[in-house]
Amino acid sequence: MKFVAITSCPTGIAHTYMAAEALEQAGRAAGHEVVVETQGAAGSAPLDPAVIAAADGVIYAADLEVRDKGRFAGLPSVDVGVKKAVADAPGVVAAAVAAAESAPARTGGPAVQPGDDVPGAPVAGGPALATKVTAGAGVGTRVRQWLMTGVSYMIPFVAAGGILIALSFMLGGYEIVSVTADDLIAGFDPLSRQDWAGLMFVVGGTAFGFLVPVLAGFIAFGIADRPGIAPGFVGGSVAVAVGAGFLGGLVAGFLGGFVALWLARRKVPNAVRGVMPVVVIPLVATLVTAGLMLAVLGRPLAWLMDSLTNGLNSLSGSGIVLLGVILGVMMAADLGGPINKVAYTFATTGLATAAASSGSPVELRVMAAVMAAGMTPPLGIAVATFVRKRLFTEAERQNGKAAVLLGSFFITEGAIPFAAAAPLRILPAAMIGSGVTGGLVMAFGSTLRAPHGGVVVFGLVGQPLLYLLAILVGTAVTAAAVIAFKGFHRAGSPAAAERTDAQAVAA
Repeated sequence: MKFVAITSCPTGIAHTYMAAEALEQAGRAAGHEVVVETQGAAGSAPLDPAVIAAADGVIYAADLEVRDKGRFAGLPSVDVGVKKAVADAPGVVAAAVAAAESAPARTGGPAVQPGDDVPGAPVAGGPALATKVTAGAGVGTRVRQWLMTGVSYMIPFVAAGGILIALSFMLGGYEIVSVTADDLIAGFDPLSRQDWAGLMFVVGGTAFGFLVPVLAGFIAFGIADRPGIAPGFVGGSVAVAVGAGFLGGLVAGFLGGFVALWLARRKVPNAVRGVMPVVVIPLVATLVTAGLMLAVLGRPLAWLMDSLTNGLNSLSGSGIVLLGVILGVMMAADLGGPINKVAYTFATTGLATAAASSGSPVELRVMAAVMAAGMTPPLGIAVATFVRKRLFTEAERQNGKAAVLLGSFFITEGAIPFAAAAPLRILPAAMIGSGVTGGLVMAFGSTLRAPHGGVVVFGLVGQPLLYLLAILVGTAVTAAAVIAFKGFHRAGSPAAAERTDAQAVAA
C-alpha cells in the first residue's frame, strides 16, 4: 500500500523529524510506502497532489493542527500523537493498513487541493498558525496543551535573543551592557568589533523583550484561537511593564484567552456578528485583560516575582545543589516533553532576567545546569551502546551513533528511540545521570548566557573545564545505569528482550 503522513510537534524540531523517519522505516519494513510531510519549525514542503491522489490512506502523527488538511478529504486516516509514531511506528502503520482495508473503495483521489475553501484548510496566502487542543480532554491536559502552545512559539525568540546576547558578551565584554540603540544610530562603524557586539546586544535584548508577550499571546491563542492573540500580547506586554515578568505573562495569557473565548461564544445580532472578531472581541478583551493586569493583578504578581527571584539568588550550598539535581531530573523525565519544557522555560526566563547583568547571578547557573543535564541522556545511552553492544539491537546501535551528535548539540530527544523501546529502564537511568550533572554544575558554579547550542556555545560557559567534567560524569553515570538496568532485566536473546520491551511500551 501507499500512505502519506503528516508529522508535527509543538516545537517543530526533534520529534517532528524523528517521527517521520520512524514511519518511513516502519513502512518499508512492512512492505508499504510512506511519504511524509514534516510540518516543523522550518516550514514544510507540501506533498505532491499526485502522491496524495495515489495514496491508500493518511497518517496524522501530529500534536498541532494539520495545515491544509482538506487535501486528504476522502482518505482513510489514522490520527495519533507524534510520540506514538516515534515509540510504535510499526503499530501506527498497521493501524493505517487496517483503516485502508476497512474503508469503502474510492472512485478517485481527493477532490480537494491546497488552498481550496473547505473546513480545516487555511485560506490562500500562507499556512495558518498552528495549535492543537484535544476536544473533550481533561482540564489538566488542556492546560498543558495551552502552555505548550505558548512555549513552542516562544522558543525561537529565546534562542535568537539569548545567543545574540551571549555572542555580544564574547565579542565586546560585559561592559557592552551600556550600549543603547541610540548609540548605534548615532554612529555605527562596520569595521569595529565593539560596534558589532553592541548591535548584537541591542538586537538580542529586543528579541528577549518579546519573550513574555509571545508566551502570553500564544497561550491565549491556544485557548481562544485568533481572537485571543491581541489581548494575550498586550496583557503580556503590560506584565513586563509592571515587573510581573514570566508569572504575569502566564496569568495574562490565560486571562486574555478566556475573556476572548467568552466573548466569542456570545450570541449577537447578525448585524454585529461580522465585526465581532475584528473589532469588538479585540477591543473589549484587550481592555479587560490589560486593565486588570495594570489595576489589580500587576502589583501582587510583581511582588511574587521579586520574592521568587530574591529567593533564588539567596540559595547557596546544598540548597542550590538540590535545585540543580531537581532541574536535571526534570530534563530527563520525559526527554523533551512537558516536564522537560517546564525546566527549560524556567531557565530561559531566568536568563532573560539576567541578560543585562555583568555578574554571575543564580539564573546563569540554572541555565548552565539545564543545558548540561539535557545533553547527558543521549550521550550516556550512546556510550552504553558502544561499551555493551550485545545488550542492544543493531538498530539501537545505529541510533547510538546519531545520539552522540544530538546530545552534543543539546537535543535531549536523541534518547527517545531507546526510551520508547524500554521506558522502565532508560528513563530512570537518564534521570539519575542528569540529576548528577545538574547538581555538579551548580556545585562547580558554572554559568551560561546562551539558551541553546550545546558544544557550539561552550565558549560562553563560565568554569568551562568543570562544566565539561560535570557532563562527562553525568554521561558515565547514565551509561553505567543503562547497562546495569538492561543487563539486570535482560534474559535470553535480543529478540526475547525486544518482546519484553514491546510489552513495556504497550503497558
